[in-house]
Amino acid sequence: MTGKIIALIDGSVYSESVCHHAAWISKATGAPVELVHVLGRAEGTGNRDLSGSIRLGARTALLQELADLDAQRAKLVGQRGRAILEDARAIVDQDGVTEITTRLRHGDVVEAIAEIEEDARVILIGKRGEDADFAKGHLGSNLERIVRAAHRPVFVASRAFRPIEKVLVAYDGGRSAMKAVDHIARSPLFSGLSVTVVTVGPDTPETRKGLEDARALLKAAGITADTRIVEGRPDDVLGKLVDTEGFDMLVMGAYGHSRIRSLVIGSTTTEMVRSCKVPVVLMR
Repeated sequence: MTGKIIALIDGSVYSESVCHHAAWISKATGAPVELVHVLGRAEGTGNRDLSGSIRLGARTALLQELADLDAQRAKLVGQRGRAILEDARAIVDQDGVTEITTRLRHGDVVEAIAEIEEDARVILIGKRGEDADFAKGHLGSNLERIVRAAHRPVFVASRAFRPIEKVLVAYDGGRSAMKAVDHIARSPLFSGLSVTVVTVGPDTPETRKGLEDARALLKAAGITADTRIVEGRPDDVLGKLVDTEGFDMLVMGAYGHSRIRSLVIGSTTTEMVRSCKVPVVLMR
């Protein structure tokens, strides 16, 4: 598998963790890192006429002053974005990665990813964005949009980096879960890691066959995986396994239902990303 690691950096407390995880993936795979900071459309520009009903020369002067302030703000926002990228670059460099590029983008983050992800092997993002650092139950507003739109695996970084040795794979037999197992089999990132594949649900011959197929695929790639079947609700069971057995990362299929249906019945994906204190790799 080729391609670079795209790490989305927004200046939040999660950005340092994103950098460390990007470096870890780079050293395991040999892939270069591209650090990306996206300036939203609302940043740095102001198109509203705030002069009200002021007339004659005073209105013209105020409009010019407001335009100058907008230009100054845009300049400062751009400088801040470049500073964020330089700080991120220093972290990745200190972690021993030599191939690092930075990119400052304007516009919508999902549109930006659509334009640059073709050359990517994985997209990294923090669990929460800059405006949600202290809102424990609130995920970053762009996270679901990015995961639903991305054609590459999305690595959701936890708040702090720690060495990754044990990986839990949630396997339900669906298309995205099968893609997740195939990704693990093909990626050098998982070589040497302890992998456990879990299906949450009733113990049936069909379930056992699915797990055996997953284990056979991983074995063919040189990865020895344990498998198990556990009954219960996926979000409860998987979260408890991560906590009680010390897994360092969760890999799972993402958003198997439409956004509308998820609003009605809830989303296991969202709940797992929200509750797990470890990185979550999502496959669509």
